[in-house]
Amino acid sequence: MDSLLLLCARHIVAQHPLPTLPSHLYPVLFQVAFLDGRSLALRDLVATWPFPELHLQQLVGHRKLLRDHSCTDCVQAVIQGVVDQLQQEPEERSRHSSLCVLNMTRLSDSVAAGTPTGLTIWFSQNALAKACMEVSKHQPEFQRHGSKRPKGCSGAATATAAPQHPGVDVHTDLRVNEMSYEILCNALQTGATGPLRLKCRELQAGYISASEIVTLLESLDPSCLRTVELWNNWGLTGLLVILPHLSRFPELRSLKLKYSNVDVRHLTPELANGMHCVARHLGMLPSLRELSLGSSQLSGNLHQILCDLKDRLESLELAFCSLLPADLTFLSQNFHAPALKRLDLSGHNIPQGLLEPLQLLLEESSASLLHLELTDCHLADSHLEALLPTFLRCSRLRFLGLYGNSLSTAVLKNLLQKTLELPDLHLVVYPIPKDCYRLELWGSVQGLIEDEDLVTVTTAEISQLLANSGRTDLVWTDNPDSHEAPDYFSL
Repeated sequence: MDSLLLLCARHIVAQHPLPTLPSHLYPVLFQVAFLDGRSLALRDLVATWPFPELHLQQLVGHRKLLRDHSCTDCVQAVIQGVVDQLQQEPEERSRHSSLCVLNMTRLSDSVAAGTPTGLTIWFSQNALAKACMEVSKHQPEFQRHGSKRPKGCSGAATATAAPQHPGVDVHTDLRVNEMSYEILCNALQTGATGPLRLKCRELQAGYISASEIVTLLESLDPSCLRTVELWNNWGLTGLLVILPHLSRFPELRSLKLKYSNVDVRHLTPELANGMHCVARHLGMLPSLRELSLGSSQLSGNLHQILCDLKDRLESLELAFCSLLPADLTFLSQNFHAPALKRLDLSGHNIPQGLLEPLQLLLEESSASLLHLELTDCHLADSHLEALLPTFLRCSRLRFLGLYGNSLSTAVLKNLLQKTLELPDLHLVVYPIPKDCYRLELWGSVQGLIEDEDLVTVTTAEISQLLANSGRTDLVWTDNPDSHEAPDYFSL
């Protein structure tokens, strides 16, 4: 049942135009208008927003709430409210609004899953790009009116030294591919010194060329970028085109280079020189704390890549990197190990010489490790039993990923019982037990398929063990897509 406050707020936002309102009511009115789909009310609230910042996700709630709500019209209304505000005369705007920053970060890729009109990052960024270019057409008017900013605004740094004008900085995350590249580049370049300025916090880009990535990076405000995720088949040559342009971002904390097809298994002088250049450019990122090199073939050369880093990494993803025992031994002896909070070694054949180095690495990381991913690592019961004492030393562990390994129901139950002593453990993704498969014959071909009845029984037994333990905060699931692992930076 709604509270009296929400009932009153719903009555107010149903009016148009809105009455004059005290500033302390704006947040709850915004939330109700958003969740009720009151686009006109949202537009009016944003155009007269009395605070320096409007943080969209904080106002409308967590992602779970957003996923159940179709809200593209509401997001469009928020953006249009900013445009309305910027098109006011400066004196009128400073009298009615204090908005300097619209924060639209942390919107998920599809918060209304399965809903055609659901908010997506693609919709919001395209709407922002169009608004940015629309408002920039009026830039001469802002120049004539002068450069007075509303009270409370400090003026964020931009990529050029051009004079600043009254305006709003929009903090956002960008997803760039061949379809969105042109409009986003135009908006970033056109609006860099305009009234509505895009400030990218998290960049994901793929399926565009290395030179286009460089153009994109050169268009971004260097003071804001925190995360870069790039995926494409660039190889070492392409990465060497891109990496030199990352050093202009002093706050860059996370760099994910996925599916880049870097293969240094058979080292030549040319490849050795290329790796040295990669290491040197990584060493020029002073704030780097997270590095992903997933699907690169680094066999025996991990030390060459990490050797120039000045500070310790807290998150390292090396999934499907063909690592050798020497790589894990190096990592266990390196200064990164005691600082690791997140480690992903999925896709490695642990029984082939990696078990002991992995144990050493986990022991060195045990005081800090929060997130451990060992998906598809060829682990059998005996290997998990050997690793269990080391798991239990990781007293702060929150996530454990074991999907894709051949483990029995008995050993998984034992793992559950033993890891109950880890107070912070929140999510375990386990494989469907090997004894829940049955052999089927298709003509002359035999294969294993899941026995749904056995899976149901095993799931119920695990659920009962959890219920009996009283750990209502602990989730065990055999579906790797059913629960989102905690974001590294919010851990």
